[in-house]
Amino acid sequence: MNNFYHVIIVGGGGAGLRTAIEVARDEKLKVAVVSKVYPTRSHTGAAQGGMNAALGHVAEEDSPEKHAFDTIKGSDFLADQDAVEFMCQNAPEIIYELDRWGVPFSRLPDGRIAQRPFGGASFPRTVFSADRTGHVLLHTLFEQALARENIDFYNEFFLLDLLHDGQRVYGVSLYDIRNGEVVNLWAQAVVLATGGFARVYWQRSTNAVGNTGDGVAVALRNGIPLKDMEFIQFHPTGLAKTGILLSEACRGEGGYLLNALGERFMQRYAPEKMELAPRDLVSRAIEMEIKEGRGVGEGTYAYVYLDLRHLGEEKIKQRLPQVRQLAIDFEGVDPVYDLVPIRPTAHYCMGGIHIENYMTSSTPMEGLYAVGECACVSVHGANRLGGNSLTELMVFGKYCGIAVREYAKYAPMPKVIPSEEKKGQAYVEELLKREGKAKLSEVRRKMGEIMWEKVGIFRDERSLKEAYEELSDLLEQWKSIPVVDKSKVFNTNLLEVMELRNMLELARVVAFCALHRRESRGGHSREDYPYRDDENFLKHTLVRFDGEKLELSYIPVRILKYQPAERKY
Repeated sequence: MNNFYHVIIVGGGGAGLRTAIEVARDEKLKVAVVSKVYPTRSHTGAAQGGMNAALGHVAEEDSPEKHAFDTIKGSDFLADQDAVEFMCQNAPEIIYELDRWGVPFSRLPDGRIAQRPFGGASFPRTVFSADRTGHVLLHTLFEQALARENIDFYNEFFLLDLLHDGQRVYGVSLYDIRNGEVVNLWAQAVVLATGGFARVYWQRSTNAVGNTGDGVAVALRNGIPLKDMEFIQFHPTGLAKTGILLSEACRGEGGYLLNALGERFMQRYAPEKMELAPRDLVSRAIEMEIKEGRGVGEGTYAYVYLDLRHLGEEKIKQRLPQVRQLAIDFEGVDPVYDLVPIRPTAHYCMGGIHIENYMTSSTPMEGLYAVGECACVSVHGANRLGGNSLTELMVFGKYCGIAVREYAKYAPMPKVIPSEEKKGQAYVEELLKREGKAKLSEVRRKMGEIMWEKVGIFRDERSLKEAYEELSDLLEQWKSIPVVDKSKVFNTNLLEVMELRNMLELARVVAFCALHRRESRGGHSREDYPYRDDENFLKHTLVRFDGEKLELSYIPVRILKYQPAERKY
């Protein structure tokens, strides 16, 4: 095993693979890609609907400038406008590059790449591959990465910690899930691409069970600030029983949302855009229908309907095959003939590791970069438009790779820091020796309930204070969760204990930041502060550890062309 690399990338999903491919263009550089699952099992593969780029194939009048405006408006004007413009200007080039690499995009009859409408967009600009866009994208990227001989893969390795001297990062400490060994890798640069953490809403989330925010939590524990953590996106169309995602493509292709009375209720909330309003608005509309008694059923199990029947069997089979299969498998209904029960579900984290320079994806620690959902660039602000996440991964993955590749040409070679060498080993040994009576499953279940009920789609001061205190208490209880399984080979019990710590720390941060943002903006909706407050809160939240306490500060939003205005659809 080679323990010294020029660049280590932690995360084998879309962002990590795209970064690795770009770094590896310099064949002199040795690159390590670390993933806690086999790369093709990464969560990028769960993205269904598509990725945005102003190609103008369906609407010739579309442009990167209009894409940028829609994104900024959708963000409730909290996105940094220079970063948004950079993403939107580079998006078309990225699509054509992926097309050349072999991504099987759906096509128009004349052979050009097809584009469908998505929420909050003024034109159809979402490029797609039926409703399996993330799946085909991930496999294509993995093929490209495998073809490069200077990339080594560390599959099924879990990130324990960063190795650094307080100023510069020198490597990572990893847990080898297959044999229980702790391994240190050293490098000139480290890129975190570990994905989001919406699994903190444990029982109701579209996220894979592995989306536990490992990179974000490790960054927080090492003094790196996190940004805009209060902003969580709830996807409007999660299956009612499980929260499993049904793509925004359902509405992009013309699906309706109906309440128990059979009304297309979005007429009340977004008369111009209807079902294609931004996700935060549609999710709140669904919850209001349920609150006011127009949902089906009551309480936790209430829902409204998604109606795709009028699209016809041929279109559903061609454009939405996975959506149909999920509805059949998990709700027992066939969208060709039946209404599909849906309710909003935790989906995406707008916040993440603070990025200082959007063109390089650099963090405040020298040599440390972050890209993808674990990072906050910020191009999504308070609310992400559907289709922009895959675009973000590909654009910033590429340009992070370029920056890291150049950095590695002059950065000092990594050195072994004796005081850091035993960090990961000590942590694992402490957990394996721990005794206690708290139950992992119970603490995790309580976390999910607290987040959904008190840090959910609607929030208020009392609930957020209670959530912060209760999550702090659960963090204390976590210290009494024993690792019952003492084996070394695939010890999933140990893994789940470590993941739960990461989730609890991040859940508490979300509640803390939401408590102190006394306004409503995008995915953060306060019933006690129902209006957007640009005078006091047109700014990014930064949070970091100060000893054992969380410390808040704020930095301005970078506003260029587009002044904040009321968001109407």
